[in-house]
Amino acid sequence: MVSAVSKTYMAKPQEVQRQWHVVDASDKVLGRLATAIATVLMGKDKPSYTPHVDVGDFVIVVNAAKVRVTGRKRQQKQYDYYTYYPGGRKVVDFATLMDKRPEKVIELAVQRMLPKNALGRQMFKKLKVYRGPEHPHAAQQPQPLEVKA
Repeated sequence: MVSAVSKTYMAKPQEVQRQWHVVDASDKVLGRLATAIATVLMGKDKPSYTPHVDVGDFVIVVNAAKVRVTGRKRQQKQYDYYTYYPGGRKVVDFATLMDKRPEKVIELAVQRMLPKNALGRQMFKKLKVYRGPEHPHAAQQPQPLEVKA
């Protein structure tokens, strides 16, 4: 008996067509923005999505200093890291990090939504975050990416 068998498409790294997207973070909620960016970086918005291949696009984020959070996160949210010295745990609150390096806030939010392996690190390299409205990627002709507020 012969049956019609449909085959699952698996993308190959040399077949991937990458695009560039630009996102304006002004007055966008941090978590919702990071979710949309992570989806595009992983390629989950494409029909050719394959879990073991990086099929995602490049994302440029501008106006990172104007991103917002809801509730009391501005006062309560903390980021911690370890310096690898005994007793080397450091804690930085959200407001301090936004004043010094607002790009890092978006990078950390997106990075923590990506896979925790070599493929996730490769995806993360396609994220470019800038504090103000200017970016040096005009030659790539980025398309605007709409993120719901």
